[in-house]
Amino acid sequence: MIPNNVKLLQHFRNYNMTVTYGRIASLRDDGADRSAVQKSDGWNGINLHVDSFAAQMIDELEPQKNEIVVNKTTDSVTTGTNYLQLLRNMGVETVIVTGIVTDQCVASTVRGLADDGFQVICVEDCCAAGSMALHNAELTIMNGVYCSVLNTKEVLDLINP
Repeated sequence: MIPNNVKLLQHFRNYNMTVTYGRIASLRDDGADRSAVQKSDGWNGINLHVDSFAAQMIDELEPQKNEIVVNKTTDSVTTGTNYLQLLRNMGVETVIVTGIVTDQCVASTVRGLADDGFQVICVEDCCAAGSMALHNAELTIMNGVYCSVLNTKEVLDLINP
């Protein structure tokens, strides 16, 4: 998924298209500002402080100047943040979603965007889950209802200026 995300980022950057990031990152060292689900056991029981190394993007996907990073304390970047307002301020109508975890943060974000009236594309080979079964099941559930599920090549063909 990382090489496919790099391809999309390069294309967006080459054509001066808006790039945004959402990441789970607590503002307090103890993570008390995280939502209840983010404090639960399992994948969500990880506290990543906004200034920690663990909360940073990997080098290949590192944000560049003028790319917005929204810190979230819930699964969806649309809940408890100003992300929706930022998109509206920038005139964005369609959002292309990538990331991890497909059946958690990605799905919550896709649904939040769709519920708020945005057109959403989820890039299947730019997302990952704990298993391919979970990944594929969530994409099947979302496709056609909350978003269009496409692969990297299909997205690049679609948005090629």
